[in-house]
Amino acid sequence: MVEVAVGYEIYERTGSKLLLGYVGLTQFLPMLAMTLPAGHVADTYERRKVIMSMQGVLMLASLGLFLVSHNHAPVHWIFLCLIASGIARTFMWSASASFLPLLVTREEFPRALTWFTGSFQLSAVTGPAFGGLLYGWAHGAAAVYLANAVMLTVCVTLFSFVRVKHKPVAKQEVSLHTMLGGFRFVFHNRVILATITLDLFAVLFGGATTLLPVYAKDILGVGPTGLGLLRAALPAGSLLCAAMMAMRPPMKKAGRSLLFAVTVFGLATIGFGFSKWFWLSMLMLFIAGYADNVSVIVRHTLVQLLTPDAMRGRVSSVNNLFIGTSNELGGFESGAVAQYCGSVFSVVSGGVMSIVVALAVALIWPEIPRFGRLVQPEPKAADKNPQAAS
Repeated sequence: MVEVAVGYEIYERTGSKLLLGYVGLTQFLPMLAMTLPAGHVADTYERRKVIMSMQGVLMLASLGLFLVSHNHAPVHWIFLCLIASGIARTFMWSASASFLPLLVTREEFPRALTWFTGSFQLSAVTGPAFGGLLYGWAHGAAAVYLANAVMLTVCVTLFSFVRVKHKPVAKQEVSLHTMLGGFRFVFHNRVILATITLDLFAVLFGGATTLLPVYAKDILGVGPTGLGLLRAALPAGSLLCAAMMAMRPPMKKAGRSLLFAVTVFGLATIGFGFSKWFWLSMLMLFIAGYADNVSVIVRHTLVQLLTPDAMRGRVSSVNNLFIGTSNELGGFESGAVAQYCGSVFSVVSGGVMSIVVALAVALIWPEIPRFGRLVQPEPKAADKNPQAAS
């Protein structure tokens, strides 16, 4: 809801494609700055409390956006609220991603993750659609921000009923060496490094989401309501993918499926870039969302199953940094290219680059196309030792 409202409000008030790119950059920079401490906090503090406190900060940021929009304050105050939400999300993502494996067994985790991403995609379908409708009905973004603050309050309340608690390892001294442990682990594990690198560059170049307000207003002419539907099409495809994968056993050829999915994602992005017909654009985004969710499930499953619990917070932070780089910095890249080369060129060239990235990863990391079943054995005893992992 907030992503739809922020993007359309800024473009409606300023008409600047570059400022749409700055929305992503504003959320990326706090993530870049906070990734190392966020991972350390997730490994050394009770993750449940970290998640709840960061949800509270997100609620306050939404109230700030409400006040800015309601009072028609200068646009730069919107970016200040986005910085606060970017910091909170960085800490929350590290804690929540590393908290999920504590709720189920290793054998259940791939399917649990599929349901987890499916529930997220369900909210990502209804959120943009409802946000666009509410924006149009209220003739502004203030109502959207207020509704989001209320829902975050409900979220904190519901999370307080979760009884499973993370027992952190003995707190380690805060140092650059301990905080960099996640990076060392990732760069020494070729499978994890390859999968998150693939996602990083594929979405960095291939994301069309940032320019959806431009397509909705100037190219397709469908306004904020149509923008909400366009934003919902991507997660709708992801939701269908999650539902289908939840009913099937773990992938037997996960590596090939991952590379094929990224290629399809790039082709669908190219199709969307050239489309001038609203329903064809919806279809292309739906296909892109379906393909992207395959990448999400494979990457998250591998990262969590191949990482010892004592390292999950820091490794999740590294993973989140790669994701944030692809999504948020990719948004800045799309907006900047669109400002100087045009929106269609930005989207289409990004789709082409996604396909190129998939081919490059297959050549640089040949173990990826050979990777098989998406279930891993129990970690070795040494891997369970927090000292050894650090």
